[in-house]
Amino acid sequence: MTVRVRFAPSPTGMFHVGGARSALQNWIVAHQTGGAFVLRIEDTDAARNRPEWIEGIISALDWIGIERGSYEGPYFQSSYASEHTAAATRLYAEGRAYYCDCTREDVVARAGNTHTGYDGFCRERALGPGEGRALRFRTPDEGSTVVVDLVRGEPTFENKLIEDFVIARSNGTAVFLLANVVDDMTMGITHVIRAEEHLPNTPKQQLLWEALGVKPPIWAHVPVIVNEKRQKLSKRRDKVALESYRDEGYLAAAMRNYLLLLGWAPTGDREIVPWQVMEDEFRLEDVNHSPAFFDVKKLRAFNGEYIRALSSEEFAAVCAPWLGGTETIAAPPWDPEAFDFQVFADVAPLAQTRIAVLSEIVDYVDFLFLAEPVSDEQSWNKAMKEGAGDILDAAAAAFGALEQWAAEPLKAALEKVGEERGLKLGKTQAPVRVAVTGRTVGLPLFESLEVLGREKTLARLAAARQKVA
Repeated sequence: MTVRVRFAPSPTGMFHVGGARSALQNWIVAHQTGGAFVLRIEDTDAARNRPEWIEGIISALDWIGIERGSYEGPYFQSSYASEHTAAATRLYAEGRAYYCDCTREDVVARAGNTHTGYDGFCRERALGPGEGRALRFRTPDEGSTVVVDLVRGEPTFENKLIEDFVIARSNGTAVFLLANVVDDMTMGITHVIRAEEHLPNTPKQQLLWEALGVKPPIWAHVPVIVNEKRQKLSKRRDKVALESYRDEGYLAAAMRNYLLLLGWAPTGDREIVPWQVMEDEFRLEDVNHSPAFFDVKKLRAFNGEYIRALSSEEFAAVCAPWLGGTETIAAPPWDPEAFDFQVFADVAPLAQTRIAVLSEIVDYVDFLFLAEPVSDEQSWNKAMKEGAGDILDAAAAAFGALEQWAAEPLKAALEKVGEERGLKLGKTQAPVRVAVTGRTVGLPLFESLEVLGREKTLARLAAARQKVA
């Protein structure tokens, strides 16, 4: 059997991190078996069918390493409407489905407080198609449906507890349950790997597969992803859009690594693992049943590790979209003509050890390319306490007298200024740092001064001294 898996997202305007995890799991299974990965867009909801949203899905897959051209598709569910209709017609003709004109209010009125779903009222009424009549699947009265699941084992559902569910609307269009099954059949899908939230629909879909005379696929329902309160991740409440993490400066490799660990772990006491190793070791049978916690702090730490593993050249290259490069994600605060790549390259190794996401690079290096450093009131007040003016004067004099403008002589000069005033270096350098960089924390001060240069450093010290006065 040639393995064929599919990833079938709806174009909702954002690419959920849970969807990204499912896509990666499907991708790995396809690669491990020499099978095929199929991208199918569930586009039958016209309100959520916009070209830019579909492109967003494809570009997000590109980013995490599932590149266009390396898989089948994208196919579109709307293209298979005739197959959906044919399947519904066949089920009706074979007595496996019937038409129903009951409204929800009718069902509730008949059941009262005992309402648990549709009561089968129209099963034997022999209604034909017509306005206001939906097509319902005739669920078997007896027996049970066993879902053989690579992750869940064999969850069993009693058929008598599965209501006669709608498979086509009164206008003839198929609902998700039927459309999804028919699409998978048409595309020859052998494995359905998806989130646990779809498990309640699975016995209904398996009944449809069997009613249409086709062997059901191999199922695998991976655990739901939750936030720190153990609530299912919600786009209304949580940061779930993959694009937002990409634009903040998370590396694709770090995101791939972290997503695959949500519900699964490689052998040994390891978490940061090369992708090839994960591709070799991942098994659906080893996926955990428990909800997987999406820990943003842990993801940041992962990303920081991946950033520090880059070469200096690689780090400088991946920072480009935040520095005003051709693929700018966020415009930097400085004039484009003021940016000097060589100056940035001089301090890049210093920044590389400090940032957790690439967008943070701007706050670390902006003082090098702005005409004046940007200082917030809190940083200024924290550094420019009593005696700050004296320190600025002394630092300017000491720096101005240096023959060699380099980090070590600059540090020695400021240490001497502090010693003469009974201050440790940390206290002495605080007003100098804010005067020159605008911030109380940042890159190593003396290396920063070396790159900034004598003229700009002394000018900023003088400007800060005047402001203090």
